[in-house]
Amino acid sequence: MSVTHAPETADVLLRQDPELAEILLGELDRQSTTLQLIAAENFCSPAVLAALGSPLANKYAEGYPGARHHGGCEIVDVAERTAVERAKALFGAEHANVQPHSGSSAVLAAYAALLRPGDTVLALGLPYGGHLTHGSPANFSGRWFDFVGYGVDAETGLIDHEQVRTLARTHRPKAIVCGSIAYPRHIDHAFFREVADEVGAYLIADAAHPIGLVAGGAAPSPVPYADVVCATTHKVLRGPRGGMILCGADLAERVDRAVFPFTQGGAQMHTIAAKAVAFGEAATPAFAAYAHQVVANARVLAAGLAAQGFVVTTGGTDTHLVTADPAPLGVDGRTARGRLAAAGIVLDCCALPHADLRGLRLGTAAVTTQGMGEAEMARIAVLLAGVLKGEAESQKTREEVRELVGGFPPYPG
Repeated sequence: MSVTHAPETADVLLRQDPELAEILLGELDRQSTTLQLIAAENFCSPAVLAALGSPLANKYAEGYPGARHHGGCEIVDVAERTAVERAKALFGAEHANVQPHSGSSAVLAAYAALLRPGDTVLALGLPYGGHLTHGSPANFSGRWFDFVGYGVDAETGLIDHEQVRTLARTHRPKAIVCGSIAYPRHIDHAFFREVADEVGAYLIADAAHPIGLVAGGAAPSPVPYADVVCATTHKVLRGPRGGMILCGADLAERVDRAVFPFTQGGAQMHTIAAKAVAFGEAATPAFAAYAHQVVANARVLAAGLAAQGFVVTTGGTDTHLVTADPAPLGVDGRTARGRLAAAGIVLDCCALPHADLRGLRLGTAAVTTQGMGEAEMARIAVLLAGVLKGEAESQKTREEVRELVGGFPPYPG
């Protein structure tokens, strides 16, 4: 529970463990005084935080509702069923598993349900925005499966559909993965479904980034097209850190057994309750308006960066993501991230298609939750450019950032 909404909780922690209390208060101050532009982060609601800090954290609940390996699960069974039903309704899915601890856990379970070690998988290559679970040699995916990577067009930065089709016909993969951590445009799920059907492959949609936009009607849904959809519950969806899997009834048992007992043990019931809260919030008109504002903000931010001299990948965005090359400003992505951090602007680096150096990855989910709009996005683009062009001192920009975010506190009160 947020200390800003539960002073009695803060008082208990301050009395019992002042060292940890100061750490938590320090993180709250950091989040409240700097610009949060990391695309994978957001500010979940006080209600979500309350569920995370609830007595459900005490309950061990291996298994599924009605079939647990521990007693005393009557109440947490209701919590999980509520989360499942809300997820199914929100995304129009026949089945939902809300137990994965993370997006990577969800992908691991999806692979375990559909594949065997050594199977060939076609996915977006890591240099073009693929995730670690899409074939990195440092990850279980690259060690256990034979990944073939498709890429993007060198001119447009868009997924090369002809290459996808050619590679699928050549390698006949057991599964095709569509999804990315740094692709700012909508995925053509119908195209990937067509290719998967042509070569007899499963289609796995890794929708960790856009699933919140899907919930708000601001992005097309992969659910009608993919055999399995993997997602996170944080990011734009604005829930607790965690994962989920959506699929048809025909794969429900395989997916559930792949999560438990194959890849995970006991479910984190406090997190599942928090997911249920987030699903309920995402089903409201207010969240739909939020999701569309996230996209509108990202488009203004992308245009502002382009006007300041950044090279914006694909020329813009359809989502909450903006990826940009700061090289025209005389700095590489890693150096830029460090300079911006010193000025109170927090964002990530990412691989840039067909480039040796890394670029910047920005997201508008968190700042939109704070209530910022297009005017603030235009100002942020100018602040970023001023730091990287050497036109503004870091300390001066940090003061401007503090003033800006001070008008949009993530947890007022």
